[in-house]
Order: sequence, then C-alpha cells, then structure tokens
Amino acid sequence: MTVSSSLVTELERIVGASGIVTSHEGRMTYECDMHVFYKGEPDVVVLPADREQVQAVVRACRAAAVPIIPRGSGTGLIGGAMAPIGGVMIGLNRMTRILDIDVRNRCAVVEPGLINLMLTKAVAARGWFFAPDPSSQMVSSIGGNVSTNAGGPHCLKYGITTNHVLGLEIVTSRGDVLRLGGKVADRPGYDLTGAAIGAEGTFGVVTAVTVRLLHVPEAVKTILATFSDIETASEAVSAIIAAGIIPAALEMLDDVMIRAIEEGIGAGYPKDAGAVLLIELDGPAAEVTVQADHVAAICRARDSLDVRVARDDAERALLWKGRKEAAGAIGRIAPSFLLQDAVVPRSKLPQIMREMRAISERHRVLFANVFHAGDGNLHPLICYDESNGDELERAKAANEELLLACIALGGSVTGEHGIGFDKARHLTLQYAEADLNFMYRLRRAFDPDGLMNPRKLLPSHPACGEGFRPHRPALPEGTWV
Repeated sequence: MTVSSSLVTELERIVGASGIVTSHEGRMTYECDMHVFYKGEPDVVVLPADREQVQAVVRACRAAAVPIIPRGSGTGLIGGAMAPIGGVMIGLNRMTRILDIDVRNRCAVVEPGLINLMLTKAVAARGWFFAPDPSSQMVSSIGGNVSTNAGGPHCLKYGITTNHVLGLEIVTSRGDVLRLGGKVADRPGYDLTGAAIGAEGTFGVVTAVTVRLLHVPEAVKTILATFSDIETASEAVSAIIAAGIIPAALEMLDDVMIRAIEEGIGAGYPKDAGAVLLIELDGPAAEVTVQADHVAAICRARDSLDVRVARDDAERALLWKGRKEAAGAIGRIAPSFLLQDAVVPRSKLPQIMREMRAISERHRVLFANVFHAGDGNLHPLICYDESNGDELERAKAANEELLLACIALGGSVTGEHGIGFDKARHLTLQYAEADLNFMYRLRRAFDPDGLMNPRKLLPSHPACGEGFRPHRPALPEGTWV
C-alpha cells in the first residue's frame, strides 16, 4: 500500500515535523518487534504527544481507508507491532505521563507509553507498587502490557495485567473516545474493559490506563532451591501448590540457563545444578516466616540438593537480576533463539518437561528453560544458529511440536505474550468455530472498517468472516493484499 502525499501532509500538520517518520531508514526501525521473523515496514510512522493528536491521526487514516498499527516499546514477541500490509503506525513512546496518583483510591492514571517499572518507582517512596512485572518491565510500556495482557514472575499471587487495570481510554477506528471502567472497581453493564485488555490494538488505540496500586508487603523472603534435574524440580512445584501455599513468585531455571546466567551475570546460582527454583514469599512477617520454613521442608522432602534464603535485599536483587536478564544471557550459548510461551496445567509440568527433553533430542536442538513454574507458563528458549545447515528449520519444527504437546495436555497457545501475527493460525486448535466467529463479530463492533492492526490476533479462517477484509466497498481495488 502507498500512503498518499496528501495524507502524509495532513499527518505532519497534526503531529509536527518532529513527530513523523517517512524515510525508509527511519521506518525500518519499526518493521518488527522482538520476534524478528515477521517484518512489515509501515508507510508512515507518527509519534503523537497526546490523545487529541491520536484522534486526529486516526480520523485522517479512516478517511483515507488506511490501516492503523498501534505500537508501544516494540518489545513484544509475537509480531504484533509490525505492519504486514503497510499503513500508518502510531508510536506511543512520547505519551509517557503519569496523569494522576490517587493513593486514597489505590490507583493511578497513566499514558500508554509509560515504562512499566517507572510507575513503581514513582510510588515506591509512598509504600506502593504496580504488581504486573513482565521480565521486560525495564523497557516494556504499560500500553503494551495491556495489549497482550502481560504477566510476569509475580503473577502467580497477584494476577496478570487484567487484574490490575480498572479503566481504559481508547480511541476507536472512527476517532471516537471510548472510556471503559474507571476508579470504581464494580461497575454495571458488560465488562468491556476486560474484553479490551489483550485485544492487541484491534479495538483501537489505548490513550490512558487506570491501574490498581498495591501496598508494599511487610516482609519478603526469597528462596533458591537446587535440584538434580528439572523433572524433580517440577514435582516440588506441584507439592508446594498442593500444600495450599501460593508464593508471590515461583520460577524455574534449568542447567543450560543456569550456566548462561552465571557466565554472564553471576547471580549466585550453583553452576552444577540440574535445575533451580526461585521462590518468593511476601506478606505479614510472621506468616512469611512460617511459609518459608514449610516451603524449605517441602523442597527437601522432594530431594532438593540445597535450600538457601537470601540474606538481605542485595542478595535478593541479585537472584532476581539473573532471572530478569536470562534471555540476554543466552547469547553466550547460541546466536539466536525461538521463545515459546505455551501453558500447561501445573499438574502436567513433570510430563511436559519429559516431553520437551524428547522433542529436543528428536530435532537435535538445545532447549534452555526459564519459566513461571507456579502457573505452568513455559518460556523455553529453543537455541539455533541460522548459519549452521538446517538448524533454524529444526528449531521451528521443535517449537511447533512443543506447542501441540501443550495443547494436547489441556494447555493454551499463550500465557502472556499474546497472539499477534505469530500464533493466529493456532487458535483453531483451542477454539471451536462458534467461538472464533463470536470473537470476530466482537472485533467488528469496535472496528467495523477493519482498519485496526489488521491480520493480527484472529486467524484467517471461515469462522472469522472475511479474514479482516474491510466491508467498505469504496476502497480502491488492490488496497488490501
């Protein structure tokens, strides 16, 4: 698609010369997210400074029947923030203000471009924090977290993004401002806020988010439990949950990942371990002390080689630094990796770990595991070297086989990364045609012209109507591929 010169002129009038990117070199910066397999260069990138500019940009694009692709920090892993058929990309990086901190009502209102961690830093001195903490929280935006319904290590106890969003302000594809939810938790009518979270920009452009703030817990204990292998560690995970203990976080790392982290970061994980569990407990001090003793006893009863409690905040921070920077550390092992995001029921963890080992051997590729063990959200990094024969194709085949194995065990195609362009075809494995058809019609209710983030989230499938071709017959022939 080629955006007309008149539309470019109008967009520049709206956002100013410094808020528009038209050069090929500049637009290449926006051709993919962190899932670099999928590339699509937008025809124009605009960087609005506020909601009014977003409205004006959307209305101009609608009048020209041009697709609109919202984009946050571009840290997604699903091909969700690229332009497969061109169009106008709306980058929200300049909309980073905290509009309101309302401690009395335990919430804040922020713009979508605000980096996740910046909100917690802004309220930490008052004793509050924002709970959703994806491993990319140092760079990912809250608007992007809303788009994919991101989770993070602490979602086991605190829940994912949808549990912490009270309201949204969205500019629809018609340029209207839609306000969903608000500071009051219980609102009458349909839960459209919940429907919009995880919609991946297909309902409109999020311009403000009302989020829940939580008070910092009285006490925190972080435990590192060492095991001989990942299957034994998986058994310990099931035992901890079965005992009625819900840690704030319960993360697992395997031997491959441990070695990479220790060589790159030196987080204090035992290099000779087959697997470790990083377990965090928080809450009232007396309760945390009792739970920590119970968790340690469970790990020892499940053949843990060692159980260590972080001595102070510095050691705790170092243990978490290793976990948060795990993906970066893998570069010491392989030049590239595929990152899976499938989910299995917690009780199936030992089984999927055994299957993962078999898949790795069948396809002759290396798996490095780091994942949210407490809720069964897997994050295996399938390592490959594209210059080494058919290694990339074998990695892809292993990735596909693992996803199918997770679905067969009653799991889901995604836990927090979303669907985007990468996994849309897999939804037919999880949903019936009636389900997909309803989702398609809901999408059309928000975006009747099919302009918002086309070809993302839902598959091109008979159950999904026309595969997102717009209904407007006035569009020029050949406009949509």
